[in-house]
Amino acid sequence: MGRLAQTDGLTEIQRDILATVRDFVDKEIIPVATELEHRDEYPEQIVEGMKQLGLFGLTIPEEYGGLGESLLTYALVVEEIARGWMSVSGIVNTHFIVAHMIGAHGTQEQKDYFLPRMATGEVRGAFSMSEPGLGSDVSAIRTKAVRDGDDYLINGQKMWLTNGGTSTLVAVLCRTEEGHDAPHRNMTTFLIEKEPGFGPNPTVPGLTVPGKIEKMGYKGVDTTELVLQDVRVPADRVLGGTSGRGFYQMMDGVEVGRVNVAARGCGVARRAFELGIRYAQQRHTFGKPIAEHQAIQFKLAEMATKVEAAHQMMVMAARKKDSGERNDLEAGMAKYLASEYCKEVVEDSFRIHGGYGFSKEYEIERLYREAPMLLIGEGTAEIQKMIVGRRLLEEFRIAE
Repeated sequence: MGRLAQTDGLTEIQRDILATVRDFVDKEIIPVATELEHRDEYPEQIVEGMKQLGLFGLTIPEEYGGLGESLLTYALVVEEIARGWMSVSGIVNTHFIVAHMIGAHGTQEQKDYFLPRMATGEVRGAFSMSEPGLGSDVSAIRTKAVRDGDDYLINGQKMWLTNGGTSTLVAVLCRTEEGHDAPHRNMTTFLIEKEPGFGPNPTVPGLTVPGKIEKMGYKGVDTTELVLQDVRVPADRVLGGTSGRGFYQMMDGVEVGRVNVAARGCGVARRAFELGIRYAQQRHTFGKPIAEHQAIQFKLAEMATKVEAAHQMMVMAARKKDSGERNDLEAGMAKYLASEYCKEVVEDSFRIHGGYGFSKEYEIERLYREAPMLLIGEGTAEIQKMIVGRRLLEEFRIAE
C-alpha cells in the first residue's frame, strides 16, 4: 500500500474488515474488472462474494442482522472496492443509502420488515429522486402520488436509477399535495418492492424499467429509467409513516451518499496513481525509466498529494457524520475535492501511459472513462460549491 491514504485511529475490527476487503478486491475484482466492464456485464460472482462477506449489511445495526459499522468504515470499504472497479461500489452505494434512510427515518415495522433482508443482500435497494427534466432542481419534480383510500396512486417518470433493474426495493421521491407553500414540504418518499428485471414488472402493475441506459463508463452496474403509471402503493409504505417529509429524508440520504462518492473518487484516484507509478518504472526512454525524468516525478508528486488530500478530507466528513453532527459542509467539500482530484490524477496517469493509455488493453483506459461520472453523481461541483458557500456564510456571518 505504501504510505498513501492511511487512516489513523482505526479499531482492530475496522483494520481486519479493510484487510479482508482489500484481499477480496485484489483477488476477485481487479483481475476480471476490465473484461467485465468492456462487455458491460453485471458482476454476479463478485456480488455473491460481497454477500458472503456481509458487505450489504455493513452499516445495518446488529439487531437486524448487520455488522453495525460506522459511516467511516463503510466509506473506507467503498474506497477499496472502487480501487478495484468503481461500478461494484455503485452496486452497494444506493443499497446503503436506502438502508440508511430506513434505519434513520423508517417506522419500526419498516425496519423489522426490510433491514434483516437488506443485511443479507436478499433485498437490494435503489434510490430514485432524479427525473428527465429535473437536473439539480429537486423542487421541480413532477412524479405525483395521490391518496386513494388506504393507498396512493403514483404517476411519473424517474431517471438515473443505479441498480434500477437488479434492485428489489426502490425509495421513490414523489410530489404529494400537503397544502404547504414551500415545495419541499410537499414531497413524500415511498418504499416500492418489485421483482428484479427489465420491462413491465410482474408483481407491480404499472411499474416499468425500460432497460439499461448506455453509458461511456460506469458499466456493468445497471443505470435505468423508472416509469410509473397508476402504481398502487399502500400508505404503510410511506417512509416513516408520515407524508410530507420526503425531501428531508432524501437529503439525509444524499448527504451520506456524498461521502460515498468522495470515497469512490479516492479509490479510483489511488488505483490510477498505482498504475501510473508502476508504468513509469517499467517504461524506458532515452536510456532510463521515465520515472527518473523530472517531469514525470513532478506529476507523480502532484498525483500522490491529491490522493492523500482527498482521502483525509473524506475521512473527516465521515467522522463528522458519525459523531452525530451536521456534516453537509464537510461532505460537500469532500465530494467536490475528491471528484475533481480524481479526474486530474486519472488524466495524469493517462498521460504517463502515453499512447498505451489509449489502448483498451491497459486498465487506465477504463478509469479514464469512469472518472467523469463522479463529477456529476450526488450533485455536480457547482452544487457542492453552492452548499459549501451557503454554509460558510452561516458560519462566518458578521454581526449587523
